[in-house]
Amino acid sequence: MKLFDLSEEVAVVIGATGVLGGAIAEGLAAAGARVAVLGRNAERGGARVARIESAGGRALFVAADATAKDGLAAAHAKILAELGAPTILVNAAGGNDPKVTVTPDRPVEKIALDDWRANFDLNLVGGVLLPCQEFGPGMCERKKGAIINIASVSAHIPLSRVVSYSASKAAVLSLTQFLAREWAPRNVRVNTVTPGFFPGEQNRALLFKEDGTPTERGQSIFNHTPMGRFGEPSELVGAAVFLASARASGFVTGIDIRVDGGFLSQTI
Repeated sequence: MKLFDLSEEVAVVIGATGVLGGAIAEGLAAAGARVAVLGRNAERGGARVARIESAGGRALFVAADATAKDGLAAAHAKILAELGAPTILVNAAGGNDPKVTVTPDRPVEKIALDDWRANFDLNLVGGVLLPCQEFGPGMCERKKGAIINIASVSAHIPLSRVVSYSASKAAVLSLTQFLAREWAPRNVRVNTVTPGFFPGEQNRALLFKEDGTPTERGQSIFNHTPMGRFGEPSELVGAAVFLASARASGFVTGIDIRVDGGFLSQTI
């Protein structure tokens, strides 16, 4: 019995066209899972599938918007037909809309309510709730499933400026624990992974100057991270494979694994 063998599993990774979701999708495929790559960008999705297949894995790109319930249902039907019944769900879609970032000209009391709601739709409703509503019941019926939601260090300690992002990610932690309790009797485990700071498309300009040196905010993060560096996307894979494997984590549900270089352990 191999502890981390996922060769009998079908994994759905929402947000796999992004940097972190893509790394997790490739890691699950390397462990043997058949992987459905879900996202809105067909070019990036196709490239991710090609990377997985070139490494010997099996993958399928399905265009889907996580905030659109009908689109998720159509994606589910395609996955069932081409890969089989999903047993792993990774919710890695999300981000922070600049319109809800606090600035000197836009304090929190001036954030438009529609923009605030849109950020919650992205990170909580589309990011977790709708995918769990779509894929969770089938897992419960089959009494087999592992759901991994991607949280954030700002869910634990609200970071400056990103107030709506922090609040929505804190809600992800709460919803995860609720679902873990509700679905445990049906052998569906629900957990979170909290990444620290991993440079990606959305935050690179906030972390690095054009010459490659850290910005003031980037340096502040370095100073607050005991390991003194940003994370590499591949460093999220181990936590995801552990939580996805029933052999490795069959009695683990409702927890959060922090992959943050010690960021949340640092005080002064």
